[in-house]
Amino acid sequence: MPPSEAAGETGCDAAAAPPFVHQPVLAQAVLASFEPLEALLAEGGGGGLLIDCTLGGGGHSALLLQAHPGLRLIGLDQDPTARAAAAEHLAPFGDRVTIVATNFADFRPPQPALAVLADLGVSSPQLDVAERGFSFRAEGPLDMRMNPEGGETAAELLDRLEEGELADLIYAYGEERLSRRIARRIKEQGPWSQPGQPRSTAELAWLVGGCYPPAARRGRIHPATRTFQALRIAVNDELGVLERWLEQVPHWLRPGGLLGVISFHSLEDRRVKTAFLRDERLERVTRKPLVAAAEEAEANPRSRSAKFRVARRRP
Repeated sequence: MPPSEAAGETGCDAAAAPPFVHQPVLAQAVLASFEPLEALLAEGGGGGLLIDCTLGGGGHSALLLQAHPGLRLIGLDQDPTARAAAAEHLAPFGDRVTIVATNFADFRPPQPALAVLADLGVSSPQLDVAERGFSFRAEGPLDMRMNPEGGETAAELLDRLEEGELADLIYAYGEERLSRRIARRIKEQGPWSQPGQPRSTAELAWLVGGCYPPAARRGRIHPATRTFQALRIAVNDELGVLERWLEQVPHWLRPGGLLGVISFHSLEDRRVKTAFLRDERLERVTRKPLVAAAEEAEANPRSRSAKFRVARRRP
């Protein structure tokens, strides 16, 4: 039996979706940190709910469902391509799986959960598919929306903001020291969302790279990395969504339930750390974030910046 669809789920044909192969980061750390679920499942009579807030291709969820046969899953994702891939990947678990089309900050669980997991990273398929507009290494439209079915694109954002607002955004969300120079060049070369005159990710990346001294353009990190990060965060309101979710997610958990969050840059990790420290409903399980071992970092370069923090809902 294929994974079920909750009410309000938008249909998505897995067979028609483009390939979506995503290697879950910190897989062993997630499995080890959620080992206490087995005792919690026994206390609850053998059944319990796992909510994967950023389902992606279903990699983390598949591992946890296999390790804990008593778990049922509600997987959340606003990306139709990811949902299609997850439905195919998780099909062997049958009616233990429900997939919901939603942003995780807008979700309300039907019952208290035994565990909640969120991987805040942009998955490899999203980054690598040029048509999604996330990558500065490929020619694609300036889109960057996690949900391609609605909302403002990156090109529209570039045209809407004044130069000073754009500079502040690039500095705040990208921690880019050349933000004012970059914003000035972007506005000088606009508009970016003119109908019939498509502008591309490669064009924007080239413009941003030109703001750097020649020697700095050949560094380990591409000159456009921080600017593209800032635009992606703004287009999807990633930090606002994260803050709203961190405020409400302790209510999702039953007493003793586990909450795990994987973040990929300091702007996210600081917010997760602060929430775990200040929220009286939560008790930290990990004092310091868990990071990838050398073997994983070599095999999966995108795991190098991943940080995993775990907390427990107080009684």
